[in-house]
Amino acid sequence: MDTRFMLLTSPPPPTKTQHFLHSPPSSFSLLPTTHHTKTLSSFLQFSGSRINSINTNSTWNFIDLKSEQQPEALDIDLPWYHPSDRPRFDVIIVGAGPAGIRLAEQVSQYGIKVCCVDPDPLSIWPNNYGAWVDEFDNLGLDDCFDKTWPMACVYIDEGKTKYLDRPYGRVSRNKLKQTLLQNCVSNGVRFCEAEVWKIDHQEFESTVFCDNGVELKGSLVVDASGFATTFTKFDHNIKKKNEGFQIAHGILAEVDGHPYDLDKMVLMDWRDSHLGNEPYLRVKNSKIPTFLYAMPFDSNLIFLEETSLVSRPLLSYTEIKKRMVARLRHLGIKVKRILEDEMCLIPMGGPLPQIPQNVMAIGGTSGVVHPSTGYMVARTMALAPFVAFAIAQCLGSTRMIRGKPLHTKVWNSLWPSDRKLNRQFYTFGMETLLKLDLNGTRSFFDAFFDLKPHYWKGFLSSRLTPMELVQLSLSLFVHASNRSRFDIVTECPIPLAKMIANVALESI
Repeated sequence: MDTRFMLLTSPPPPTKTQHFLHSPPSSFSLLPTTHHTKTLSSFLQFSGSRINSINTNSTWNFIDLKSEQQPEALDIDLPWYHPSDRPRFDVIIVGAGPAGIRLAEQVSQYGIKVCCVDPDPLSIWPNNYGAWVDEFDNLGLDDCFDKTWPMACVYIDEGKTKYLDRPYGRVSRNKLKQTLLQNCVSNGVRFCEAEVWKIDHQEFESTVFCDNGVELKGSLVVDASGFATTFTKFDHNIKKKNEGFQIAHGILAEVDGHPYDLDKMVLMDWRDSHLGNEPYLRVKNSKIPTFLYAMPFDSNLIFLEETSLVSRPLLSYTEIKKRMVARLRHLGIKVKRILEDEMCLIPMGGPLPQIPQNVMAIGGTSGVVHPSTGYMVARTMALAPFVAFAIAQCLGSTRMIRGKPLHTKVWNSLWPSDRKLNRQFYTFGMETLLKLDLNGTRSFFDAFFDLKPHYWKGFLSSRLTPMELVQLSLSLFVHASNRSRFDIVTECPIPLAKMIANVALESI
């Protein structure tokens, strides 16, 4: 889900978030179009086994259907960098994803010269983004939704459902990127259509080498190229990153019907009755559970995504798809057409990059992914202004601070001490979830969504102070069932000890 909150034999986990989306036909004007990046069949071969081995009638096996989405790019007249132009900029941003474009927009409003480098700056982002409406309202991006729902719900089990009085929306990738790009154009940002293959650093200046022969020079290079980057460095002394992984398979589908209320999006459906006739899948799901995330647009159009909140080691795509086929069959959801499909992998937790270093990072590689939920886009949008302001203080018209002082100030704007402390709490949340089976996970979220809305909303949106996170933890323990308390005490002493030690180090 983004934007949201990942064993069979599986290949080593990729280091990059991978999404494979296709665009709907023109009759579904509600939804944006995206670039095709890889076929479903080729990825199934990569994941190690064929999905048609599922014990189900082919009538219910939507995996055999082909996505109908067609690739399409935005129609915006960007100011392109030309080799005859002066190659010197204040800031060079590598990557035109949400993080890169948002930072370019924010930095350029201070009159700072920015160049954004990407192989295809006008392509539609392939990721499916969901976000709480209030988060985008606070950013002035409230018109960048395809659809919103006034409430969300969480199915804890067959007998219990939580209703969350907080509007949720599917982000319009088309509208969001258009808005940010148009602001960049108005602010004078230049765009270079190329892939960066090398960055050289001098004391006060860096040189970016592109695959088309262009060489750009800037006072600061920002890496917004995603999880697979090689430009952002991590501490070599950390032998094991200890990341968790969120993995999901989603489809935007035309269906005969579905059982979900149209005025509520389904944040999590933890029910497992659909695995009653699949004993092998049920045993696996009881140990490493997955849930359904659903956005019902109308009675015949719905986005469905089977998601592993976090796992270590990585749960396989094949396992995810098998569980999803069984779930939809049990719910009576017959897929007639697939308008988009999506496979995503999000590394969660792990160490932060080296702070400071010559390259500034933002987005996936910078550590801003919420370690407990996988949410990142709204948070990146909210943090970009802080980074932009720090850059402006160093490279604005009245001052010229470069080199190590620049790198230190900019990195500290993204990761001040209180934000690092918060991340330790969120990482502890991830480690706790990794220890819980299906029943433990259900008990955890049953207690979590019984907290005062200020706490669960603040936790999901990364808004709580360190003291509020301590209060949340105490309140969660009080609200938890005896089983949940037992699980936390018996299963999580090591993660708790690590969190306390890390918090102590951050506080020194």
